[in-house]
Amino acid sequence: MSIGLIALLDDLAGLAKVAAASLDDAATQATRAGAKAAGVVIDDAAVTPRYVVGFTAERELPIVGKIALGSIKNKLVYLLPLALLLSLLAPWAVTPLLMLGGGFLCYEGAEKIWHALRPHHAEAHEAAVATAGASARSLEEQKVRSAIKTDFILSAEIMALTLSTVATASVPLQAAILAIVGLGLTALVYGGVALIVKADDFGLALARNPRPASTLLGLRRQPSGGPAPGGADRLLRPLTQGLGRGLVRGMPYFLWLLGIVGTAAMLWVGGGILLHGLESFGLAAPGHAVHAAALAAGHALPAIAGAAEWIVTAAVSGVFGLLAGALLIPLVQWVAVPLLARLRGGTAPPH
Repeated sequence: MSIGLIALLDDLAGLAKVAAASLDDAATQATRAGAKAAGVVIDDAAVTPRYVVGFTAERELPIVGKIALGSIKNKLVYLLPLALLLSLLAPWAVTPLLMLGGGFLCYEGAEKIWHALRPHHAEAHEAAVATAGASARSLEEQKVRSAIKTDFILSAEIMALTLSTVATASVPLQAAILAIVGLGLTALVYGGVALIVKADDFGLALARNPRPASTLLGLRRQPSGGPAPGGADRLLRPLTQGLGRGLVRGMPYFLWLLGIVGTAAMLWVGGGILLHGLESFGLAAPGHAVHAAALAAGHALPAIAGAAEWIVTAAVSGVFGLLAGALLIPLVQWVAVPLLARLRGGTAPPH
């Protein structure tokens, strides 16, 4: 073998090692960035199931699929190139954009709490906001469009958080990490949403199935008028039917709990983003106060110091986010919506 060929193979081996290291680095950083965006993911998973409420069981998965495709388009077609342009041309804009997204999360979380406390007033506010962009389409298309618009905001927040985590990486590595995080979190969120929206149907099928063993829990069809249930069916039936009834009865409570967790996630993530953004603009006192409260909780409970610090940080950030969102509700209704209506050439909706 010639020396030139040996050198070429050595160079190829070196390039392969660099590529492998880059891929490993991308996966590692993508995992860290995805963890940082976990609060937004929780909110996304909590928000999306409400868009399929009221539709037949046959339309639930197609609607989730349409929203998931829209989410991928949001992340890869629009947001990923925009994030790379920001990283190259205006890295200073990442923090203000993050704060805008954090303000949106605080507004949404506060609006949900207001809806729970004062439903009539909140519904009037929602009607006023919706009037500014209403369109005469079918209900399903309207729901899908609304879900994709909401996903765009949440996806923008995820991509901005990811970009802030890998701001010093090379542009190709940033693109790889943004794509990995975007696709991975989309699969995680909408795969989970699909399981959630079909759980009650699966539970109903289990509760009605007298032959769980012979039909493989309903995966294999049993011809009508077939043999009587066997011993395995009779043994397994009480368990599967009980599980099915539990799913049917428990899903409304689970969705209610998921909504609460999603609202809390919106507020603590949004509040935390605003606090960190204020620190970058020189207003460090609120963030330092949260950090001091968390450290005090850790010192008071040394056995669970880490958990205590996290809980206090999330709780205080959530309170800050709730206050910020409460201030934004009248600002949106009385300033943003009339301004949007004028820009569109219409009239502001009645308050």
